[in-house]
Amino acid sequence: MHKVNNEPEEESVIDTSKMNAEKASTMRITEAAREAAADQKSFAGQLFMGSFQPDLLFPFPVQSLEDKIIGDHLVEKVCHFLKQNLDPEKVDATQTIPTDVIEGMAELGLFAMKVPKEYNGLGLSQVNYNRVMIAISSYCGSTAVLLSAHQSIGVPQPLKMFGTKAQKEKYLPLFREGKISAFALTEPEVGSDPGKMETTATLSDDGEHYLINGVKLWCTNGLIADVLVVMARTEDKIANNGEQIKQITAFIVEKEMPGIEIKHRCDFMGIRGIQNGVIKFTNVKVPLENIILGKGKGLKLALATLNTGRLTLPAAATGMSKYCLAVAREWGNERVQWGLPIGKHEAGSKKIAFIAASTFAMEAVTYLTSHMADDPKLDIRIEAAMAKLFCSELSWKVIDETMQFRGGRGYEKASSLKARGEKGYPIERMMRDTRINRIIEGTTDIMKLFLAREAMDPHLKVAAEILKKNVSMENKLHAGVKLAAFYGKWYPTQWLNSSLWASHTDLGELSKHFSYVETTSHKLARTIFHYMGLYQDRLERKQNILGILMEIGTELFAMATTCSYAKFKMDDDPSDTTPKYLADVFCLNAKRKISRLFDDLTDNDDEKENKLAKSVLKGDLKWLEKGIIWSED
Repeated sequence: MHKVNNEPEEESVIDTSKMNAEKASTMRITEAAREAAADQKSFAGQLFMGSFQPDLLFPFPVQSLEDKIIGDHLVEKVCHFLKQNLDPEKVDATQTIPTDVIEGMAELGLFAMKVPKEYNGLGLSQVNYNRVMIAISSYCGSTAVLLSAHQSIGVPQPLKMFGTKAQKEKYLPLFREGKISAFALTEPEVGSDPGKMETTATLSDDGEHYLINGVKLWCTNGLIADVLVVMARTEDKIANNGEQIKQITAFIVEKEMPGIEIKHRCDFMGIRGIQNGVIKFTNVKVPLENIILGKGKGLKLALATLNTGRLTLPAAATGMSKYCLAVAREWGNERVQWGLPIGKHEAGSKKIAFIAASTFAMEAVTYLTSHMADDPKLDIRIEAAMAKLFCSELSWKVIDETMQFRGGRGYEKASSLKARGEKGYPIERMMRDTRINRIIEGTTDIMKLFLAREAMDPHLKVAAEILKKNVSMENKLHAGVKLAAFYGKWYPTQWLNSSLWASHTDLGELSKHFSYVETTSHKLARTIFHYMGLYQDRLERKQNILGILMEIGTELFAMATTCSYAKFKMDDDPSDTTPKYLADVFCLNAKRKISRLFDDLTDNDDEKENKLAKSVLKGDLKWLEKGIIWSED
């Protein structure tokens, strides 16, 4: 344990006095790791406060011609190489990406896509990186995950963001040579709760090294990685009030360091070619200079890395959805039933329209957030989380509709289809590969809670002193005056504002959708405020309500982004009206979804369902489980 007096201890706006010790500790660790509220602008973040800022979306960002040419050439090379050398169905069957394919991708520089040129990397923009990932994800999910886990959350991204000059010079050039990296955070008993981390890093007697001990689970690429980022608990810090505060630190660990043992390779439903497993660390000796960012700042590093790292998920979702659209087009024309191609039957037409409009919206969100990640002036925390949430959920529906559209052929493996002379559309494999997107890089539920914390932050900062338990009456009075001044001005503007007369005529026929986003953002903001007033500090336990509110915000963000993207596409080619139809159909469906979500806030069975779940957990409903073949093995 150590005491740090030269580091200011920023008090959290969250009141932990009513929480049990374990939850309070976890909350303090997580809050300390959050990035400070930035002066940078966030369109999506402002939506939750009823502040509509279209200038953050218009005009839609455009790649420079030079950057686009770089992306065009690399995407073409990657597509040619993979089609000539990789059989995705064989990868799925053998659970192996061939060594020669990995070596070939290394020669193309794919393991150094995000490494700056000064360290012999390709130095790609986030836009071009995601263009490559869209292409690869449409072809082989396992290969996409190999590359993504390596450089979106593996060593390259943390070093690029936080590494010392010496660390960058030592490790970044290795990735142009094809070295592979991994990220080790999750443990058997630790998912989203950092307070339970058991892997430790103990300072050696000579004070020059740390000894890492523990077990890490689901470490993608970990079984073949040459270098890893490993999160471990270092000495607790003693706060000024005497409280022990857990510290999590990020270390660069090399494969050759003694004490690293591969215990198990995990076998999954999809992305079966990935090298993911359980790794045990026993007295792994790591020098002090291998700490990234600083002692006790590991979780801050992880959260910051994931902000950009999770943007690969929207790209992957978009790539697979684009493939589904191509399948729907071909199959919708080829398959004839009752004298008409199935794509021209109304049931088929609705599926095709949904797939097309959804894919367009995902592409819009993917490209916008990619451009935002390339702009250091922008804060992308909320947009990145929304992009991940939106695209991972919507792409799952797209692949499901595509499978339904294909019928039995959708459920049949591509290898079987080919063996009997039909086109081997790999919809069955893509469905298995796609399902993980709703889980990795933060599950859908965690994304909603993350968004809720960010959305509530402006309110919490205003109301913190009122909500906290151990605050003097004098401070509460001062806070009350501050609160009244803020909401006395803010709340009326959520009812009477420019959205009542704004028309956004420059968007043409899509203006009605953009106006809807503006008007509904005010409704969302005041609804959040109403629920904060109703539940106060109990709102954090109302996860269904919070989740619904975050879904509404995410749909509004996607609608605005899709309209902006459609305008960009139409301005680029005025003769093509299809972007307008795509955006229109998507927005109409999104409006219906938002209407249902608002209804769900009050028309739900949360209390009864919570009660029923408690009964199940207590074992009261074991009688309903009778009649099955059950094994606890």
